[in-house]
Formats: sequence, C-alpha cells, structure tokens
Amino acid sequence: MTALGFLYPGHHAEDDYPRMEQLLGSDIRVDLVHTGDVEEARLAQAPTKGLLPGAGERPEDGVSRRLAAGVDELRLAGAETVVLASTSGSFVHGWEGAHEQVRALALAAGMPASATSFAFVHAVREIGVRRVAVAATYPDDVAELFAGFLRAAGVEVVSVHCAGAAPDEVSRWGAQEVLALARQGDHADAHAVLLPDTALHTAAYLTELEKGLVKPVLTANQVTMWEALRLVDRRVNAPTLGSLFTKEPVVQV
Repeated sequence: MTALGFLYPGHHAEDDYPRMEQLLGSDIRVDLVHTGDVEEARLAQAPTKGLLPGAGERPEDGVSRRLAAGVDELRLAGAETVVLASTSGSFVHGWEGAHEQVRALALAAGMPASATSFAFVHAVREIGVRRVAVAATYPDDVAELFAGFLRAAGVEVVSVHCAGAAPDEVSRWGAQEVLALARQGDHADAHAVLLPDTALHTAAYLTELEKGLVKPVLTANQVTMWEALRLVDRRVNAPTLGSLFTKEPVVQV
C-alpha cells in the first residue's frame, strides 16, 4: 500500500482526490487534511505570513504555526509523503521562497514534501513540452506571479488568461465552464494548457479537456496527485487522468 498525504486549504474541490484515488488502483491510499480556508495568493502583499519562519525561528517553526496539526495527522495516518495542495500558496513566495517553504515542510513532516507549484514544473518536464499557456481563475497580478514562477523554472509561457473568479465561485463550475476556461486560455503556440487553481474541479473532465483542446492539459489537483506519486517513485498508468498519467515506467490500472 502506498499512502499519499495532502494538505488542502479550505473546502472547494477536495473531492477530486478520492475520485482520483478510485482511478489509481487499490494499492494507493489518499490521506487529505484541511488546513484552513485561506486565500493565500490574494494576500500576496504579505505572502510569507504564516507559511515561512520568522526571524530567529527554525525552518520547521514556520510551518508549525499553520500546518503542524495537519502534518501530525498525516504522519499518524502513515503517509509516506506530503504535498501542499495549493498552487498560489507556494508560487506567491517566488522561486527561492517556494523552495524554502517546501524544505521547511519536509523538515516538519520528516518525509519528502512538495507543493502544487512545483508539481506543475515537474509535470511540464514529464510530458516533454516547452511552451505552455496558462488559463487561470486568478486576477491578473496573481496569474502573472504564477507565470513568473514557471519562467524561473525554464518554462516558456506564451500566454496568460485570467478569469478573476473567487474560489467559492470556481468550485461550483462544471465541465462546460472548465472547458470554456481552458479554451479561452489556449494559444496556438502552446504545447500544453495549464489550469493552476486547486479550487477548480477537473478530475472528472481531463479526458474531455484534452480531447477538446487536442493537446495535453495539466490541472492543479491532477498534477498534485502525480507529484505525490513521483515523490514515492510511483508511475501509474491511468489514461482517464490525462496524458500525464500515461508515461513509462508504469503500473497498469
């Protein structure tokens, strides 16, 4: 049994995770802990508050103020890795700050750790694309922070579309709205389209999204699940979760 741990802020699209668990196979268990409903990216003017250590504190102390209870719960559940299932809660710190955040989380958890922002970078490399389009639910300034994070990782961002919608709104979107967002954010020069908000339900629509755009589509909860598997060196073949889940080596589902 492979046990994957996730720290998910608030209550928006967390039901994507048990859905993906069902699609991945009986030997993979998903443990998800809620960490509080905080709109991290919309507080970008003070992005490190509560997520990184303050002056004179150890790295793990910075995590403990906000995430220690969730980390402890995942550890007691037997999780082998922990991923912060928040894109904006990571990229608002910038490339170096996000690395510091993940290092602090790993120290606090005592296990491999990552965040959704890094999941996007690793997933883009996994599918072998160079140029991407971003279809974000965020306001313009926050979406540009995500694009800057990708560029710092060497990813070419050819376009950024911003819907400017709140998490509570996008969490109610169905297939039609999600596909419309992806199409609005697509670009002829992009090899893949990225939908970065973990508040957006996408697990049920990945096949439809890729069929509609005729190119890979990477979504926040999808890449977060894939990142947790990557951290424990698992590659699962689950085509209903998109082309990201069809790479070798695989365990066939």
